[in-house]
Amino acid sequence: MDGKGKFQFAIDRGGTFTDVYARCPGGKIRVMKLLSVDPANYPDAPREGIRRILEEETGMSMPVNQPIDGNFIDWIRMGTTVATNALLERKGERMALLINKGFRDLLFIGNQARPKIFDLEIVTPSVLYEEVVEVDCRVVPALPGRCMLTGLEHGEWSHWRHVTGTTGEELLVCQELNQDTLRKDLIILKEKGIDSIAVVLAHSYTHSEHEEAVGRVARQLGFKHVSLSHQVMPMVRIIPRGFTACADAYLTPHIHKYVRGFAGGFKDNLAGVNVLFMQSDGGLTRMDTFNGSRAILSGPAGGVVGYAVTTYKQETDLPVIGFDMGGTSTDVSRFAGDYEHVFESTTAGVTIQAPQLDVNTVAAGGGSMLFFRSGLFVVGPESAGAHPGPICYRKGGPITVTDANLCLGRLLPEYFPKIFGPSENEPLDKAATTQAFYKLTEEINSFLSSQPDTKTKPAMTVEDVAMGFIQVANEAMCRPIRALTQAKGYDTSRHVLACFGGAGGQHACSIARALGMGTVFVHKYAGILSAYGMALADVVHEAQEPCAKIYEPESFQYLDERLNVLAEQCQVELQKQGFKPEQIHTEAYLHLRYEGTDCALMCTADSDSEDKTCKHGDFHKTFLERYQCEFGFTIEGRAIVVDDIRVRGVGKSFVHTDSPVPAAEGPPRVDKVTEVYFEKGYHRASVYVLSDLSAGHEIPGPAIIMDNLSTVLVEPDCTASVTLRGDIKIVIGLGELKRIGTELDAIQLSIFSHRFMSIAEQMGRILQRTSISTNIKERLDFSCALFGPDGGLVSNAPHIPVHLGSMQEAVQYQMRSLEGGFQEGDVILTNHPAAGGSHLPDLTVITPVFYKGESKPVFFVASRGHHADIGGITPGSMPPHSKSLIEEGASFKSFYLVKKGVFNEAELVEALMAPATVPGSSGTRNLQDNLSDLKAQIAANHKGISLVAELIDAYGLDVVQAYMHHIQANAEVAVRDMLREIGTKVLQRSGGNELEAEDYLDDGSPIRLKISIDIQRGAAVCDFSGTGCELWGNCNAPRAITLSALIYCLRCMVGHDVPLNQGCLNPVRVIIPKGSLLHPSDTAAVVGGNVLTSQRIVDVVLKAFEVCAASQGCMNNITFGEEKWGYYETVAGGAGAGPTWHGHSGVHTHMTNTRITDAEILERRYPVVLRHFSLWPDSGGSGRFRGGDGVVRELLFRRHIMLSVLTERRVFHPYGMNGGSPGKRGMNLILKTDGRIINLGSKTAIATEPGDVFRLLTPGGGGYGRPDLVTSFAADTNQKQLPTFIERGSVYEYHRAQESV
Repeated sequence: MDGKGKFQFAIDRGGTFTDVYARCPGGKIRVMKLLSVDPANYPDAPREGIRRILEEETGMSMPVNQPIDGNFIDWIRMGTTVATNALLERKGERMALLINKGFRDLLFIGNQARPKIFDLEIVTPSVLYEEVVEVDCRVVPALPGRCMLTGLEHGEWSHWRHVTGTTGEELLVCQELNQDTLRKDLIILKEKGIDSIAVVLAHSYTHSEHEEAVGRVARQLGFKHVSLSHQVMPMVRIIPRGFTACADAYLTPHIHKYVRGFAGGFKDNLAGVNVLFMQSDGGLTRMDTFNGSRAILSGPAGGVVGYAVTTYKQETDLPVIGFDMGGTSTDVSRFAGDYEHVFESTTAGVTIQAPQLDVNTVAAGGGSMLFFRSGLFVVGPESAGAHPGPICYRKGGPITVTDANLCLGRLLPEYFPKIFGPSENEPLDKAATTQAFYKLTEEINSFLSSQPDTKTKPAMTVEDVAMGFIQVANEAMCRPIRALTQAKGYDTSRHVLACFGGAGGQHACSIARALGMGTVFVHKYAGILSAYGMALADVVHEAQEPCAKIYEPESFQYLDERLNVLAEQCQVELQKQGFKPEQIHTEAYLHLRYEGTDCALMCTADSDSEDKTCKHGDFHKTFLERYQCEFGFTIEGRAIVVDDIRVRGVGKSFVHTDSPVPAAEGPPRVDKVTEVYFEKGYHRASVYVLSDLSAGHEIPGPAIIMDNLSTVLVEPDCTASVTLRGDIKIVIGLGELKRIGTELDAIQLSIFSHRFMSIAEQMGRILQRTSISTNIKERLDFSCALFGPDGGLVSNAPHIPVHLGSMQEAVQYQMRSLEGGFQEGDVILTNHPAAGGSHLPDLTVITPVFYKGESKPVFFVASRGHHADIGGITPGSMPPHSKSLIEEGASFKSFYLVKKGVFNEAELVEALMAPATVPGSSGTRNLQDNLSDLKAQIAANHKGISLVAELIDAYGLDVVQAYMHHIQANAEVAVRDMLREIGTKVLQRSGGNELEAEDYLDDGSPIRLKISIDIQRGAAVCDFSGTGCELWGNCNAPRAITLSALIYCLRCMVGHDVPLNQGCLNPVRVIIPKGSLLHPSDTAAVVGGNVLTSQRIVDVVLKAFEVCAASQGCMNNITFGEEKWGYYETVAGGAGAGPTWHGHSGVHTHMTNTRITDAEILERRYPVVLRHFSLWPDSGGSGRFRGGDGVVRELLFRRHIMLSVLTERRVFHPYGMNGGSPGKRGMNLILKTDGRIINLGSKTAIATEPGDVFRLLTPGGGGYGRPDLVTSFAADTNQKQLPTFIERGSVYEYHRAQESV
C-alpha cells in the first residue's frame, strides 16, 4: 500500500462474469465474482463490485441506487467487453462512411473471400455503417519513370497536380476535393440523425490533405465524432484501415457513453480518482483516451499480463503458454519475455489495424455443446453461452463440456455458490446432467449396435461417453496450441502451461500431458487472473507513422530523427498522466519486410551489435534473426523496406505482486474424499480447499483443489505443490498410455480424426515457413495431405476445394505407374493432368512413408504448391489462349525429385527449362524460386513422415492403419446417409430415383450429368456421358478436377463437418467418357479447366440435386503485365440464392476463395489506377430469394500493357431455380481514349495503350423461387442460429488465409 489509506480496484467485466480484485487500506486483499448482467439487482456490475466491497470493509451503508463516494478510492483499473459485445451484436453508434467516389461498396466486398468455404448460404457479418457518402476526390502514387499518362498532352491526366507524401513518396492529385458538394451531402446525412462518421480516402496514410479538409467541414456542420483513417491508424492498405476507422467511429462514442455512465455512478464523476482502462495491447490508458479500435481485447489482455508477470522468470525460465478457459471461450497465448503482438486482426468480420496481443480464441470453453454425428463425437463450435448456459445451470440449456465434467465428479456442486436457476438461488443440477447423458448414451449405443464394425462391442456407459467428450475437447484444444508454437518455429513441449479462467483447471493436466509439457502453473487468483493482471499492468501510450524508406545507412539519420519525435510525443503524454521521467521508458520499433514480399515483422533494435547502425540500435540484426526463426531462411542481397515507424511509451506502475504465504507445518488438511472418473474408471480423490494450504504442501493426484473461484483437477500420476506465494505448481507424470485395439472405438475415432488432421496442418506450417515464393509463403496456395498404403486420402489441410480429390488421384497414379517400386529416400514430383494433376503450376511432391520392419510404404505424404511460373507461352504459366499442354509450361508425370536420398537437381533444371524448345515459349522464368519451394515441399513431407512415425510408435502400426480405415468409413457413412435422404426426397417428388442436369460453356460445349441414386445402399452413379468432346482451347478439365468438384458438392450438401477423405467418394461411382472435355487426351491444354470448367461442373452437380441457383460460375481470371513483371487476380461475383436464403453479393464462390490485392498496394506496385470497384446493382436474378450481385471493376492502364482475360458466363446466364430468374451475364470491355467501347468476349489477350480503361462486369447469381410465391421455406429464414464462439488470433488468421486460395 502506498500510505494513502485508500482502496485500489482492478476489474475485468467479462461476457458472463465480472471479476473484482481489491487491495484495501492496510494491505488486505478482497476478490469477488458477480454476474456481468443482472438488471434486477444492479445497473452496472463493476460499480456494484466496488460498492459491495466498500460497504463491507468501511461498515458504512452505501445503497445500490445512490452515487458512491469516490474519496475512498485511489485508483480503478478496468478491462471490459463493452467494445467486443457492441461489435458482435452490432449495437454501436449509428455512423456513416465517407469514401472515394467509385468505392462505395469497397468495405462490403472487403477481400472478397467468404468465411466458410462449404456453406452455400454465405453469411458475413453486416457492415458497421448505415449510410455511404462518395467523396469526389482522388490521389494516386506518381510512379516516376513508370507512368506514361502525365507526359501526354491531351486527356484529364495532363493537369494532375504533383504532391509529396509524409513517407517521401511522390503522388498525383487526379481529382481535387469539391467542398460544396461535400457540404450538401453531409447536411443530408445530418438530417438523417447520424452524428458519427469515418472518413477513408485512398492513400491518406501518406497524403492526408483531403481527409483533413473533409474532417473540418464535418466538424463545422456539428458532427460529434469524426474518425479520419490516417489519424486512427496511418498504415497502408485501405480496406483494413477503413475497417479500423469505421470501428473507431462505431465503438468510441459507444465506449464513451459507457464510461460516462460508469463515472456517473460516483460522486463528482470520479474526479481525483485515477481511472485507467486496459487496451488490446496489454497497456493501460486514461479513461478519456480509451477508444474503440484499441478496446477489442480489453479483458483477455489482462489475463496475458497476469500470467506473464507472475509466471515467467518468477516460477520458470521456460516460455509460457497461457490457457484461459472460461464459460464462453478458450483463449491461448504465449509469453517468452516480450508480449507477442499482431498488428492486424479480425473480430466479428471487422479487420482492425492496431497493436493487439496475440490472443487466440480457439474453442467455446465450458459452454461448448456436445454432439454425436454419424459415428463421431463432436465438441462445439456451437456454444450454450452465458444464457441459457449448460444443462446444469437450470435454464433449459444444452449438454456441454461443463456437464461432462460434472457427470464425472470433476465439479463438486456443494462448493459452488447457489446462483443457478430462473431465480439464481439454486445449486448446480447434477441430476438433470446425468439424465441427459443417459439419453445421449442410449442414442450412441443404438447407432454403434447398428454398425458392422461395432455391433459386437460392449455398450458404452454414461461415464465412457462423458469421458470421451472430455478427451475429444482436449484434443481439439491441443491442435491450435501446437499451431501457435510451431508456426513460429518453437517446440511445443519446451513450454510451461499457465492455466486460468473458471474452467481451465479441470483440463490443464490432460492438455499439458498431450502436448508433452512437464509443468502446469495455476495462480491462486486463476479464477480472476484477468482482473489481477490489470493491477499489475503498465500505462502505455503509442505513436506510429508510415514510412517507405529502404533500411540502409543513408536512411539511419531520418529513422533516428522520426523515432526521437515519436518518443517525445509518448513522454509528453505519459507525463501529463503524472509519470515522472524516471518512470517512463520508450521502446523503438521498425516494421520491416523484404522488398517484393508482404511478410512484415515488427522489430525492436539489438543494442549489442557491432555494425554501423541507427543510434537506436541494430534493427537489421533483429529482423534477420526473427525471419530465420519463423521462416527457416533469409534472402541474401534483398533490400529491406521500412513500412512503419513505431514507439511504445511505457509508464511503469510499480504495483507489487503479493507477499509470501506461511510455510506448511504439517500435512495438508483433506476437506473430504470423493469419487472421480478417469480413463480407467473411478478413483478415490481427496478434496482440498486452497485457503487451507500453505507453502510447501505436496498433493499427489488424483485430487481436487477447490477455491471459491475455480476447480483444479490433479490427475493420477501428477503431483501438485503450493509455491511460496500460495500458487499451485503441478508436475505432470508420464501416465500410462491406454492400450487401444484395432476395433472401432467411437471416442478414439474422433481423436484420431484430429491427430490425422494435425499431421497435415503441421506439414503445411513447415511448407509455409520454409518456402520462398509469394504464392506459397504469403497467399498460402498449397495443400498437404496424408494417404494410406493404398494411396487413399486420409486427411488434407487446408481444404482448397480444387485440390480435394485430385491429390489422391496423383498418389494412386504413381503407385500404378511405378508398380510399387518405392524405396526409402525416394521423392516423386508430378503435375501432369493425366497423372492426377489439376493444372501445371500446381507441383505435387509425394514421399512414401516407411516404418521399421516393413518392406512396403505404410503411408504416403504429399504436398502440392502453386508455383508462380514453370515456363510456357506467357509469364505466370496461365495463358488464356493455349491450345496444347506444352504451351502451359513444364510437365512431370513420374519424376524422381530425390532418388535414394540424392536431389536430382541437374535433371530437374533441364525439365523446367524444356518448354523453351517450343517456338514462342519459354522455360521457367523463376528457377531459383522453383528449386527453393520444391525443397520446402520435401521438408514438409519429411515433417509428415516423422509425425506419422511418432503416432505409430505411440499406438502401433496395426492400430494407426485400422483408424485410418475407420475414419474413411466414417466419411462414407455421412455421405451414404445424405444420399439416402436426397434419394428419398427425389422419390417423393418425382416417383423415380434419377436426376439430370445440363449446362453449356460459353463456346456451346455441353456438360451433361445423370445421377442414379440407390436409396437402400446410400449409393449413387454420376454419369457425365453426353458431355462435349475435347476442346481446341484450354477449358478441358482433367478427371481429377471433376472428382474435386464432386467432393466439394457432397461436403456442401452434408451440411456439417465430416473428415474429407477417400471415404467421401466410396459411395459414388463416377463415369467420365474418355476423349470428352472432362477426360481429355494427355496433350490437351487444361489451364482454363482448373479455374473455369471446375466452377461449371459444380453448377451442373448442384442443378441436378436442385440444391440452389447458379452462382457466377466463373473466377474472372485477369492477368496483365509486361516482359519484366506480371500481375494476376481473380474477381468476385454473385452467389446463387437457395430455398431459404438470398445469394451474397460481391464474393467468391465454390471452387475459389482468393483474396483480392488491396487497392493501395495494387496502385503502389503496378502502373494502373483502380477507378471503380463496387457492386453491379440488380445483376443478381430476382426470385422469392434474390441472387447476389456481381461487381464492377475498372482499371486505368498507365503504360503499354498486355491484358489477358480468361472468363466464363459471358454467353449463358447463371441459371435461376424453381421459378427464380437467372443472374446477368458478365462483360469484359475496353474503354479507349477516343471514346470507343470494345467488347473483348470471354477469353482473349490484347495490347493496351496508356489511358485505356478495362471495365470488368462479373456475373450475378441466379434467383430462387417465383417472386410472387411465398414458399413454405419462408419461415425458416429466421431460424435461430446456435451461437458459436468468435475465433480470433494469429492461428485463426492463418486458417482464414489458407481458405482464401
